[in-house]
Amino acid sequence: MSSPQKGRVAVASLFLVNGAIMGAWAPQIPQILPRHGIQEAVMGLLLLGLGLGAVSAMLFAGRLIHRFGSVRVVLGFALAMIAVFPLVALAPTLPTLALSMFALGAAAGCMDVAMNANAVEVERALGRAIMSSSHGFWSLGGFAGAALGGWLIAATGAVTQAVLVSVALALIIALAVPFLYHAPKTPEAEGGEAPRPSVLPRSPRVWLLGLTALLCMTPEGAIMDWSALYLIDDLGIGTGAAGLGFALFSGAMATMRFAGDAVRNRFGAVRTLRVSALVAAVAMIAASLAPTPDLAMLAFAVAGLGIANTVPILFSAAGNLQGMSPGAGLATVTMVGYAGILVAPSTIGYIAEHAGFRFTWAGLALCLIVVASLARLARDADLIRR
Repeated sequence: MSSPQKGRVAVASLFLVNGAIMGAWAPQIPQILPRHGIQEAVMGLLLLGLGLGAVSAMLFAGRLIHRFGSVRVVLGFALAMIAVFPLVALAPTLPTLALSMFALGAAAGCMDVAMNANAVEVERALGRAIMSSSHGFWSLGGFAGAALGGWLIAATGAVTQAVLVSVALALIIALAVPFLYHAPKTPEAEGGEAPRPSVLPRSPRVWLLGLTALLCMTPEGAIMDWSALYLIDDLGIGTGAAGLGFALFSGAMATMRFAGDAVRNRFGAVRTLRVSALVAAVAMIAASLAPTPDLAMLAFAVAGLGIANTVPILFSAAGNLQGMSPGAGLATVTMVGYAGILVAPSTIGYIAEHAGFRFTWAGLALCLIVVASLARLARDADLIRR
């Protein structure tokens, strides 16, 4: 295997690590409430702090990558994540818990940007897309982390679970380190003449890419947070089966992400993004009109197939923007996209309460139609093939 081919495997393993930590974190949440004697409202604020830590750290990720390179940054924050994760379980007081969660979010945010930047560098070296399958490994890691993490908590307790997960993922990181791809420096970078990226880029194109990513992530967050309630309240499904809507969505998304690179390599980023967004839009409309729970869950699964490749394509485009370093473009697009995940759940909940979920799903279909209309923004993602 060539160095870029080894780098592809190595960066995929880091996507898996990031997803596994976030997956293992999910079953920790129910343990925190009784341990600290708090209610759901306080937990919501703590989760908001975790998200704010991620988004605020993303502001500076581009400059760190520009100065130290994607490999050093992704390794540094990967190690920070696995070090901080047990501290969340060990936090003795509410203030230390809040600080630990903010730090976990910040480490996760910077690692997210850096691993995507490294994936862009590997794409350039290989001359073909790998971003969708990399995100597929993130989904796989999230599934494994949640499933095994929940079992470990039941068998050993929250603190032991956090320590065991961190040790296991540290071993994966250690195995990946020798094979991570180091992109060759450009003549400008070697001469010290490359401009340092600003915290907030001025290019309107990168902000439009960020807005497009937000429009793709919002339906994903909506299905994650609200599909179960829709199936119960509007379609009368039993509580035990209500999670199947998001489960089918996630499974379809992960499957399509592993196939997405081949689709994009054949048809190009712009066409793949446009068709994917339209498929997802049709699925969201179908979910809004579904007369039975089975049809609604099928619609959510098709939406997962459509949404799967949208964000990876936009991240590749951000990492290949002309006149901008991969880290700077990715930091901005990732920050704006994930900021939408923070705002969307409460906003969508307010709309659904007053207009109903059927109207809400149809409205989210309009978001995806806008994405399809902006698909030309992703044309830089195809630069890896030139």
